[in-house]
Amino acid sequence: MTAHYSEASKVLMISTSKIHGSEYMSYILDEVLDFIGDAPEILFIPYARPGGISFEEYTGYPQKALTGTGVRVKGIQDFADPKEAIAQAKAIFVGGGNTFLLLKTLYELDLMEPLRQAVTAGTPYMGSSAGSNITGISIGTTNDMPIVYPPSFEALGFVPFNINPHYLDPDPQSKHQGETRATRINEFHFQNQQAVIGLREGSWLRLEAGKLYLKGRHSAPLFEVGKDLRELAPGEVSFLLRS
Repeated sequence: MTAHYSEASKVLMISTSKIHGSEYMSYILDEVLDFIGDAPEILFIPYARPGGISFEEYTGYPQKALTGTGVRVKGIQDFADPKEAIAQAKAIFVGGGNTFLLLKTLYELDLMEPLRQAVTAGTPYMGSSAGSNITGISIGTTNDMPIVYPPSFEALGFVPFNINPHYLDPDPQSKHQGETRATRINEFHFQNQQAVIGLREGSWLRLEAGKLYLKGRHSAPLFEVGKDLRELAPGEVSFLLRS
């Protein structure tokens, strides 16, 4: 699996579209507007379909969130040619939901390479949850159930590591006997070599001008093969681009 990023790449990888008590995108709206700059329109890709909602209903979420900002949102389903829609997009937003369904749909519509080409050429890309999962090397560290079977787990590779959005710390008071997120990520490393960063809700990664930053209210656990778990403080984490 190969990373596909360049000095021109602009990627915003958000753990979640909303945190407890917030409306859709409200807690991160200022970051989003700063990230897309003067782009007048965002192409929204709703293929992850959280809860099985329609493309139109899902597209309404970011449209409502960006009302009054001067930024328009159009769903990719409204374009006759989705490849051309990606090529002409001023900015791209891939929403959360089921990562397996999202990736399967992108492969079926032959949109993986158009997305890579657009982003490596400088089109801003932001993803939330599943949309962030697919920015890594693979979707092998998603929390989602495999409700469909994509032809490959290989993702877009905008960053040379994997992401685990919605990362949850073990609860020492819990009587739950199932695996923790940390346990599952360590299991992933029995078979895979790439680093994994856990994004707690309310945190995000921003790649721009060849530099990577961890932002938001939390630190982030970094899992690496053969190394002890460590916590990354918010700030520049560009060393991950060389992992």
